[in-house]
Amino acid sequence: MACALVCAAEAQTNVQLFYDFGRQYATTTFEMFKGDAWGDTFFFIDHYYATGDDRQNGLGSAFQGSYFEIERALNFWKDTPLGDLSLHVEYDATTWGRGMACIGARYAFHNANFSRTASVALMYDHFIGPWGADLPLKFTAVWGLKDLFGLSGCTLSGFLDVWGNNNTFCTDPLSPHTGHFSVLSEPQLWWGMAWVGIPNLHLGGEVELSYNYAGHEGFMCNPCLGLKWAF
Repeated sequence: MACALVCAAEAQTNVQLFYDFGRQYATTTFEMFKGDAWGDTFFFIDHYYATGDDRQNGLGSAFQGSYFEIERALNFWKDTPLGDLSLHVEYDATTWGRGMACIGARYAFHNANFSRTASVALMYDHFIGPWGADLPLKFTAVWGLKDLFGLSGCTLSGFLDVWGNNNTFCTDPLSPHTGHFSVLSEPQLWWGMAWVGIPNLHLGGEVELSYNYAGHEGFMCNPCLGLKWAF
């Protein structure tokens, strides 16, 4: 659910609440981004809340599970011609026993006042847990556009992940087969409520677009309505 606004001029911390109309459950996301003299750090954690049907089917907890991701960009050469290129390390983990450690490079773009930001990263993945990939690579693109259409407080942000993994799908129980990569993109649109005197509150949402993701074979589109409180 999260997406870093890379190359931001200041630290950012926020909490988000979404309702997923496709899966019909709620998610909370806590995320933080902070730059420093050596690079920047971004992390987020998603908590997925169980539906009434989940609890009726024997899930005793209010949570379905959680996903955690932490990223560190290392850049000791900011004032050189290669200042936009960083070493990128990342760790992803779930409460379902899966994890992934990644290392690679990230290239960042931004305009003078950081109202338009973007980055691309290519990483090698080391899988943790009962899974793997024939092609253990991950590509990530992240973007952020502030004051969209000239509307103060309107922000378009998001990310695109493409990564290799060997997922077994049993759509036909007699003929299970393996998918070799997954795609996930979550464009978000937010409108800040400073104009009504609540500068920390943002209204909006996201659309989760995926392929071979979260146990579902093929393409999925899950629209989500959300609230965000920025600290």
